[in-house]
Amino acid sequence: MVRWRTGTVATLRRQWTGAVELDVDLPDGTRMRALAYPELVGTPEPGDRVLLNAGALLMGLGTGGYALVVALPDRLPPDPPEVSDTRDAGHLVKARYTPLQPILLGVDEEASPHRDVLADADDLGGLPVVTADLHSALPAILAGIRADAPQARVAYLLTDGGALPAWFSRTLAGLRAELAGTITVGQSFGGDLEATTLHGGLLAARYVLGADVAIVAQGPGNLGTGTRWGFSGVAVGEAVNAIATLGGRPIGSLRISDADARPRHRGVSHHSLTAYGRVALAPAELVVPDDLHPALAAEVDASLAPLAARHRIVRVPTKGLDAALRASSVPLSTMGRGLDADHAYFLAAAAAGRHAATLLP
Repeated sequence: MVRWRTGTVATLRRQWTGAVELDVDLPDGTRMRALAYPELVGTPEPGDRVLLNAGALLMGLGTGGYALVVALPDRLPPDPPEVSDTRDAGHLVKARYTPLQPILLGVDEEASPHRDVLADADDLGGLPVVTADLHSALPAILAGIRADAPQARVAYLLTDGGALPAWFSRTLAGLRAELAGTITVGQSFGGDLEATTLHGGLLAARYVLGADVAIVAQGPGNLGTGTRWGFSGVAVGEAVNAIATLGGRPIGSLRISDADARPRHRGVSHHSLTAYGRVALAPAELVVPDDLHPALAAEVDASLAPLAARHRIVRVPTKGLDAALRASSVPLSTMGRGLDADHAYFLAAAAAGRHAATLLP
């Protein structure tokens, strides 16, 4: 449950879109690194008293390397200027029934300027949509798209399996200029557009953002228990079903690695094999780079053989993709490993992006 701490803001550190990193001095004389979302709690300043949820930091949980600011109790922010007691400014509640639930304007609700275009929208018209297990695949997929289609409009749909606030992601903040927009779906929030479901978000990508390609992946902080079904990326399979239901073209970015020390993630990760092999009931195009190391390639082929009855395995040439990855405007990192430490992982994601680019007019 929650492990509460209180302290005083000592210094402000890095800031990026929607987030402020800070150091907090605790009453026992120790210092704790924390993160605040100004849209939720206001903008902290040195000397402010803060209430913190410190559980993830104290446990050393992966991406959760911060205590999170819950409130500035002595200096509460004013109500938003557009606030009202009606639904005119939106009524989408996300992170529902938690103490920091935001109330937002949904892209397709009655008060939205996009209501008319989305009210009867029901078909993606063949929109290529790349699905990925981990948030770290996002910049690599985008690099693959940009390598062959630099002018393509790319929308990102952030699902709610990882970080709910889009503001948590420094990667996303660094990619803002390269994306047509971010749509936060389900319980996630903080994107350029808010959608209730992935289905609605996909339609908004097509008809509001005018996307040529979309990417679907959870936010930072994949949750996993090491079991076949206990991981948040299982939703990738449901994403394939949603894309196909709406007449889109699902493209699977496979989680491939020969660097992960955990056997279940070597070759093709069990996350990909479960999501595409057991959960996805509609066919997708599963992309494999065509010049993997022979031993890794053989392992990948053997793992994917049972999936070929439903999905199409697509071999994609990789010439130029390494250069595209190295030119990424944001650092590439997955599970603490950079491009050279886990080259196959990023290459596979970039190959999925390249394949999506080949489908554009």
